[in-house]
Amino acid sequence: MTTAIEVNCATGEVVERPLTPEELAQREADAAAFAAQKHEEEVAAAEAAAAKAALLAKLGITEDEAKLLLA
Repeated sequence: MTTAIEVNCATGEVVERPLTPEELAQREADAAAFAAQKHEEEVAAAEAAAAKAALLAKLGITEDEAKLLLA
């Protein structure tokens, strides 16, 4: 079971307790949102890489040559 650790900084008291159903639901929702965001970022990065590769191919130059032109 997943637990929460609560620390009272003023007293130094440490309480370890199981997560409530609401906390578990929020944890799962947060994990799903994070996974969706990471997937969107990966898709965007793949699309950008494909567009870059297509442009370089269209120009007939390598990435190193493009860097030299832009330097």
